[in-house]
Amino acid sequence: MNPGAHGQRASVTRKTIRATSCAVELAAASLGRAVPGERGPRWLYRDLSWTCERGTVTAVVGPNGAGKSTLLRDLAGLSDPAEGRVRLGDREIGARDPSERARLLAYLPQRTEVEHDWSVGELVMLGRAPHRGRFSAPDARDRERVDAALARVGLRALEGRGIRSLSGGELQRVMLARMLATEASVLVLDEPTTALDIGHALGFLALCRSLAADGATVVLAMHDLDRARRLADVAVLLAADDRGTAFVGPASEVLVPARLEPIFAVAVHDHGEHLTFALKPSQSV
Repeated sequence: MNPGAHGQRASVTRKTIRATSCAVELAAASLGRAVPGERGPRWLYRDLSWTCERGTVTAVVGPNGAGKSTLLRDLAGLSDPAEGRVRLGDREIGARDPSERARLLAYLPQRTEVEHDWSVGELVMLGRAPHRGRFSAPDARDRERVDAALARVGLRALEGRGIRSLSGGELQRVMLARMLATEASVLVLDEPTTALDIGHALGFLALCRSLAADGATVVLAMHDLDRARRLADVAVLLAADDRGTAFVGPASEVLVPARLEPIFAVAVHDHGEHLTFALKPSQSV
C-alpha cells in the first residue's frame, strides 16, 4: 500500500490474549474493487493491505456508498476482488473447503431474510452445521453451544419462539447468536448494531471486545465513528473519492478530525475520550 495515498499500514501492539487453538488471522493483500462510473471505473478501494490480527477488533468506516459492505464480502470470501487476495490463516480463503472455511470464519450481513419459520433455537442451531455431518443430529455439545450463544445475546427465554414473531432487533440478536454458535475464530459483521436499541447495541459492542480478548479476530463495519474509535484497535477508513483511497492504522490515529472532516464534510471535535460532530456553518439539513 502506498503510504502517501492510503495512509500507513497498521502497527499495533499485540495484546495479551487467551487465543484458542484454532484462532487464525485474516489478511488482505493489495485488494482492489471498482464499480462502473460515468467517466470510467470508480474505485472503492485499491492497493489495500493489512492484517487483522488475532485478539483485535478492526472497524471499517466510511460514508454511505464508500464500499464497506463490499469490502467485508471480499474479506469473507463471498466475492472475488478485482485485484489482490485474502488469506485466512496460512492459506488463501478461496482455496479452503466451504465447510472448513465456515468453521474458521462467520459472516453476518447487514440485512437478513429468513424464509422458513424456524424457532429461535432451531435457527441458532444452524450455526453448528459446519461441525456435524450432513445428516447428523445435534449432540450435547451442539446444544450447549446454542444455549451459551443465546445467553450471550440475552435471548434464552425466547428459544422456543417462532422467528416470524420477533421484532427486527430481536431477529438481529438471534442471527448474532447463530454466528457465535459456530465457534468461528474470525467474525466479520456488517453494521451489526443497526437494528438494535442503544442498550443492546452497547452490549453487543462490549461482547465484541470480550470475544477479541478471548482470541477472536473481529472485523465490523460501523457508522458511529466515535464508538469505532473507542472500540477498535485498527480502523480502515474508506475515503469514497473514486480513486480507492483508504487509510489503515490504529483507530486513535486514523479516526481524527484531519482525516474525517474532508471525507464526511462535517466539523469534527476531538475531546480526547470521544469525538463530537456538527454541521459546518454553510451546511443545512
